[in-house]
Amino acid sequence: MKVKIINKSHHSSPEYATPYSAGMDLRANIEEQITLHPLERILIPTGLYIELPKGYEAQVRPRSGLAIKHGITVLNSPGTIDADYRGEIRVILVNLSNTPFVINDGERICQMVIAEHAQIEWEEVNSLNETERGEGGFGHTGRK
Repeated sequence: MKVKIINKSHHSSPEYATPYSAGMDLRANIEEQITLHPLERILIPTGLYIELPKGYEAQVRPRSGLAIKHGITVLNSPGTIDADYRGEIRVILVNLSNTPFVINDGERICQMVIAEHAQIEWEEVNSLNETERGEGGFGHTGRK
């Protein structure tokens, strides 16, 4: 599938790291480094603009390496970029660690996965079909 992109950053367009990768790393497009302090959140620009086809979304997800090594994650994970959005892709990062983290220009800050989705129409009813699970949730299926 081809997706239109405008790359106003000074970095190459996102690409898959391996033939089996689901996500592409997005890079910070900043003029000077930013220090993200513990429990602070910040909106990081990427310089990227995309046009997805109807029925698709771009999901912005954390990078596992940043999460485990530095406690850096995407705050509204996964963030959704709708097919009709034409603004710059910007990423809300949060520092969940106890130490400041420095974000440099070109830093791989998150990954983006393109996913197909459906739109539904609600059908209001008075009851739902019974299942073995029923109303059990919040860890219910792991209990014996």
